[in-house]
Amino acid sequence: MQKALKKYFPVFVLPTMTAFIIFFLIPFILGLYLSLCDFTTVSDTRFIGIENFQKIWGDSTFVHSLWFTALFAGASIVLINVLAFAVALFLTKQFRGTNFFRTVFFMPNLIGGIVLGYIWQLIFNGILAYYSKTLTYSAVYGFWGLLILMCWQQVGYMMIIYIAGLQSIPADLYEAARIDGATPSQRLSRITIPMSMPAITICTFLTLTNSFKLFDQNLALTAGQPSDKTEMLALNIVHTFYNRIGWEGVGQAKAVVFFFIVAILVISQLKMTRNREVQQ
Repeated sequence: MQKALKKYFPVFVLPTMTAFIIFFLIPFILGLYLSLCDFTTVSDTRFIGIENFQKIWGDSTFVHSLWFTALFAGASIVLINVLAFAVALFLTKQFRGTNFFRTVFFMPNLIGGIVLGYIWQLIFNGILAYYSKTLTYSAVYGFWGLLILMCWQQVGYMMIIYIAGLQSIPADLYEAARIDGATPSQRLSRITIPMSMPAITICTFLTLTNSFKLFDQNLALTAGQPSDKTEMLALNIVHTFYNRIGWEGVGQAKAVVFFFIVAILVISQLKMTRNREVQQ
């Protein structure tokens, strides 16, 4: 069996590696090169070194988008994971209709980001109309609108992962804890959460990356208004690249910086959460 696997391994790996090289590795290397150039098209480039990266930090819109995205990501990571874990705890109890409720909570994740953004824009503007305001009246409204939308879409998906993690915890641990007189809060803090750390690692990773990469919902819900105050990093990069003449190289440099920021945060998060995982 092992000989057969080794024999046909290149046959199965080759298509995936080819796709990876063509659609990821080559564009990534080209993107790194273009971030060091002044260009309008990929066939018309002029190497200028790190000038594009120097312009980034002088661009107030990028700095604001970075802080806005970081604040949004921090809030969404906490809210989504706490809500998803709480719902998962509730839906792992033995009562009728749990499968129905799991389906209901998961369904928002199936709706596309653009459609979801416009739907929630109508809802929020309809509510704020009673106060003669709109979602783009203030950056505060836009921030909370994006946060509510993100939670509504992502909680159900993370809930499914948490349910799988909770169901993998051996029932013997809870039985032994009850015999020893452990209270529900002690069972939660000493058994449920430590044993759910693999699921917490995955969900934290997904919410972190999804929050930083948010684009569709941001475009549809606020489009960065008012005055680019609710513009997140992905939308800022697109606006720089396509809407500012002569700033294509700066937009590409922003994308490179964006990649390394997310990569560093994700690697750090995975290292921290994996160290807390309990070996079963």
